[in-house]
Amino acid sequence: MRRRLYGAQSLKEMSAATVSYLHRSVEAGGSLDLESLVSELASCLNSLSENVASSASDDEHENDVTLNARDDEENDVIQVLDEILKFLSSPQIDQDVIDALSFELPKVISKFAGLSSRCLELAEAIVDRFVVACNPRDMLPVLCEALDAARVSLSLSSSSTPLLHGLCKVFISVRRRHYEQLKVAVPIVLNVLKDMSLEPDMQPEGLFDKALGIAVSIKDVASKLEKEEGTRVRCLLGLYLMQITAVLSVSIKDKLDSGVPLVIQLKPLLAYCGLTQLDVANDVNELQSNPMKRWLAYGMLKHILASGDLLWEFKRHTIDVLLEIVKGATPSQCNEEIDCFTSILKCLVSLSQAVTLVIMYAPDADLRKKTFETLKRIISDIPVPQRFDVLKALVTNSQSSTMRGILLDQVKNNMSTSSLQATDCDAHVSELVELVLKPPHGGPPLFPDQSDEVLAALNLYRFALLNNSRGGNGFLSKKTLERDYKGWLLPLRTIVSGSIAENQREKDHDQESSLEILCVLNRIESLLYWCIELVEERLKSH
Repeated sequence: MRRRLYGAQSLKEMSAATVSYLHRSVEAGGSLDLESLVSELASCLNSLSENVASSASDDEHENDVTLNARDDEENDVIQVLDEILKFLSSPQIDQDVIDALSFELPKVISKFAGLSSRCLELAEAIVDRFVVACNPRDMLPVLCEALDAARVSLSLSSSSTPLLHGLCKVFISVRRRHYEQLKVAVPIVLNVLKDMSLEPDMQPEGLFDKALGIAVSIKDVASKLEKEEGTRVRCLLGLYLMQITAVLSVSIKDKLDSGVPLVIQLKPLLAYCGLTQLDVANDVNELQSNPMKRWLAYGMLKHILASGDLLWEFKRHTIDVLLEIVKGATPSQCNEEIDCFTSILKCLVSLSQAVTLVIMYAPDADLRKKTFETLKRIISDIPVPQRFDVLKALVTNSQSSTMRGILLDQVKNNMSTSSLQATDCDAHVSELVELVLKPPHGGPPLFPDQSDEVLAALNLYRFALLNNSRGGNGFLSKKTLERDYKGWLLPLRTIVSGSIAENQREKDHDQESSLEILCVLNRIESLLYWCIELVEERLKSH
């Protein structure tokens, strides 16, 4: 009881300090140390918030006394918020005062939003007042910072509500550089929504309402912009919509049917972004015939495949969508489209990386097989001049020897097409092979851990040598051949021979696993000798 009385007294004192600050600010006309006063107020409000949170955690067994005390706390908070709102609404307040308060108050005021509906109403009104009175370009980072800080809150859902509400209005109020501003804010919003989706008591409907409000605001911004920037904002909106669909799926978990009515509400927004074709139930002809729209769709779907929180059922559906699109895709042959493609090359690499993750971790063989087919078709859909760059990036960034081997096989398979031969990608083969046979971190490749990629690298090198000897473009100069011969092939022969001898001894001691390793090493040795012979023949001809 004494603790409760002390808490009540503290609340009254903090309320008095707040009111006193407001009066002093008005009367001083800016002559006082504004920064100190703002800091004092923020400190009082933070202490008030901590007191309320502490009291709530102590109320495990409610009775008349605790309920009355809670009502008193709520009334004190309402009094504080009401006084702040009145002060901010005063016509006598100077702009520099309200600007100074705007940097601190949204963050702390939002903490009271979950106390009651009246507290939420006042918190939203205070944030709205800042949005109206302050420069929206200043308010955008303020609200984003407050949202980011709210992620550690015990009640993220309630504390983020007034901030998201204010952010919707700020988006519309920004006058310049809309895309740049939104590009910074949207990832922060998505992080907040993702965190909320993981809260045990979070209802999908509440999460969806918050996400939808932001989406509608972004659409309103895009509709007022000129062609180029409007297109970029629409693209950003499309990415946001795909991501919140993924976030929502986490919230509804295995209750897929409950999410359908919510997702249906996104259809007008998806249509606005030109993404209605992302439903497999609809016609995909437009995406198949329009490379730029198709690549944009790839960029959106990658978020679902890359997420570690989603059910495999959602990823399976996404792979179905991708495969449906790429099966009938019309290859790009327009130079203008290829020029535009450069700007989204990183996005295509990210999608391909996400697809490789599905291949490696999919729970069943059918999904792995379907995903691999999708990856091959996506790679084939990339314009020829950029295709090798994507494959190179995938090989370089992959941490799995098996996947690197698969990707190197794709390099070889794409080299076999006349179109890719024309891009002089042979000139980069040595670079990829060196990445495997002479790793940048030093030392030779490790056996048996890197057997898959070594086998694929040697196979690629052999293919390039044979292809070149049949009238290729002469990419292997004498200098390059000598470097490969002395720098990779001969040292690798020594390593492989030693590994075979070691595993032979282990096999003789009834080591079953050594037999399997020995088979792989024998294949590598056979292919390695073939490459050595081809290089020696080429060197003789120089």
